[in-house]
Amino acid sequence: MKRFTLLAILSTVLIAPFAHADDTPVGLWKNIDDKTGKPKALIRITETGGEYKGKIEKLFLEPGADQNPKCTECDGANKDQPIIGMTILFGLKKDGDEYNGGKIIDPANGKTYSSKLTVVDNNKKLNVRGYIGTPFLGRSQTWVREQ
Repeated sequence: MKRFTLLAILSTVLIAPFAHADDTPVGLWKNIDDKTGKPKALIRITETGGEYKGKIEKLFLEPGADQNPKCTECDGANKDQPIIGMTILFGLKKDGDEYNGGKIIDPANGKTYSSKLTVVDNNKKLNVRGYIGTPFLGRSQTWVREQ
């Protein structure tokens, strides 16, 4: 019995440091509009080589709306490309408790903003900030993790 108890304690001690390793933005998130409070899209965030990117997987559109809209307001390679499948977050790197140094595209207006993310509420929510110049000049949204 002592051996089992020792193994249980040892397992807990060895696993505990990794319990918060899952507190990353990697996964599927429901984007909630900061003005209407309604869901707009599902965005999948991935990490490759320390860079975090987010791609739109699904849009929550009104009935009768174009179900495969294009980014008519975007410039460059995204001009007139489908919004579903578009990478809208890129260049983000972990910096302490934040993920910053990246960019976010707003397909509604085609503009690209500086961006930072913070995982909150026990990894259930993601604070997403898009801004120009300084984080004080921008907009925030709270995204909710999808299971």
